[in-house]
This record gives sequence, C-alpha cells and structure tokens, in this order.
Amino acid sequence: MKFLTYLMLSVLITTGSLVADPGTLNTIKTPAVSGSVASAASKTVVPGAKLNGPSALSTLNSLPVKGKAASTGYDRNAKFGNGWKDSDGNKCDERQDTLTRDMYKVKYKDSKNCQLASGVLKDSYTGTTINWKVNSGSVDIDHVVALKNVWISGGQKLTQAQRVAVANDPLNLMASQASANRSKGDDNAAEWLPTNKAFRCQYVATQVGVKKKYALSVTAAEKDAMKRVLQACPTQKTAAVTPIKPSGKTPAVTPSTTKNAPAKAPSANASQAKQVSPGAYCAKADVGAKGIGKKNGKTYTCKASSTEARLRWR
Repeated sequence: MKFLTYLMLSVLITTGSLVADPGTLNTIKTPAVSGSVASAASKTVVPGAKLNGPSALSTLNSLPVKGKAASTGYDRNAKFGNGWKDSDGNKCDERQDTLTRDMYKVKYKDSKNCQLASGVLKDSYTGTTINWKVNSGSVDIDHVVALKNVWISGGQKLTQAQRVAVANDPLNLMASQASANRSKGDDNAAEWLPTNKAFRCQYVATQVGVKKKYALSVTAAEKDAMKRVLQACPTQKTAAVTPIKPSGKTPAVTPSTTKNAPAKAPSANASQAKQVSPGAYCAKADVGAKGIGKKNGKTYTCKASSTEARLRWR
C-alpha cells in the first residue's frame, strides 16, 4: 500500500497534477531533468572577461590622451609573438581557452578537454547566434584592443614579454563573428563600434581596462567616442587591473593633444594629416590638404580630377 501511494504521488508530481508541500517533497525523489535541457536552462554564457572593477568612465578619464605614435616597425608576429600562448599554464592555448569561456554546448576533440570541436556562440558583436564547428571559419578570436592599436598607443615602450602578454591576455580576447572582427581591423573606438548597440558599453569598458593595465593612451577622438558610449551606462564597470610599468623603449609620437588642451579641427594647411577614406568626398576647405588612409597608411590629397569636378581624397 505504501509503495502504491508513493508511486501515485510521484506520477502526479511529475505530470504537474499535484503541488506538494515542501515537507512531502523532501521525501519524494523527482526525476532528473535531461542533460540537454539542464544545460540550456542552467548555463547562459556572456562572452568576454568579467568586468567587476572600478567605474569605466572614471578609469577612462585617468588614461593619458596622446596622438598616435608612428606605426613604423609594427610586425604582429615579431612584436607580439608568433602563435597563441598558454598564459595560465593549463596546457591549453589562449585561443582554446577563449572559445571554452565564451561558448556553450561545447564539445572537444581530445581527452583533456582542450581542443574544441564545436560549440554555440551568442555573438556579442552582432547579437547573432553561431553554431560553430572547428575549421568552419565562422568565429575569430578578437583582440578587443587591436594589436596595431596597442603598438601606436604605447606598445612600443613595452618589452617583448609585455607585448606577448597583452596579445594573450584573456581580458583582451573575445570570441566573435569572423566577419565582424575583420571589419573592425585595427580601428579604435572612434573608428569602429560593434553593430550590436547593447554590447557597446561592455566593449568600450573592456578596452578601457586593457589600456589601463598596459599603460596605453587614447587619442582625443577615441576618448570622446568612448565617453559618449559610457555616458549612456554610467554604472558600467571595467576590469580590476594592476597597471604594469612599461620597460621598453620610448617611441616617437606624433603631435598630440592632452586632456587640458582640447583638439583643434585641422585646417587645409595643417601639418598633421588626418585619417581619411580613399575615394571619399572632401570639403572645399580641404582642397590641397593631405590625408592618411585609415587602412593602408598611404597619403591622399583632397582634389578634383580631369574627369570629375567633385572633390575626393585621391
């Protein structure tokens, strides 16, 4: 009789026909939820490093404001290390660690759970969901502060070891849609932001944390862009970091503005060329002015052509 009563109660509770009181539930074992359902319900992965430190906005205001250093000598592999490193000594490189951190429903192709075979990424950059498989090319590991941006914002005064560290720092790494990562290139926050506006606060706050940790600067335009984003989320935190002390050489820096000397708009005769998009229209005030291509670093002039009267960067 006791067995039949126990069996009936179990069936009723399982089907939702009976709401048992807490005391009864303590004596009755309900069936376990299936693995796939439990995984989906119990694990929501937010890509990126944890930001549980000080205010991102106040940290941004503590960063030095300088012009970009010359990119001369930049070589990704030579200056930041060739290939991914195992920074935490767990015998998995930082690419695999980042994929594991940022994905869910992950499957591995090795016995030590290091080399990922597949996973699902809720891509923060675009807001889309990507069912990723190894060698599919759909997911990249983005350096949130691009390595070339590191180089021109203070990275030249870091040691080789310090540069390898920033290239493999989990704070500066995020799994992202490959096409979004590649559209970003080496741009800073004044030149590129994720299309997923809901993620921009976390994205900028992460960049602020990286720049604070590695004693990097921001340009005046970059700081303005970051501030506009963070003013929309004033409680946003950045990472808790301990700033390093750069131990390398001091690079030559282009003319810059400081926090106490706001940037002035360059005139047509300004000696410091501005960054431009080749082929884009330019203003009459810039006729004859020189500009530097954002992507390729080549020099362009604002002028008309023999076949077109409209002014462009040519």
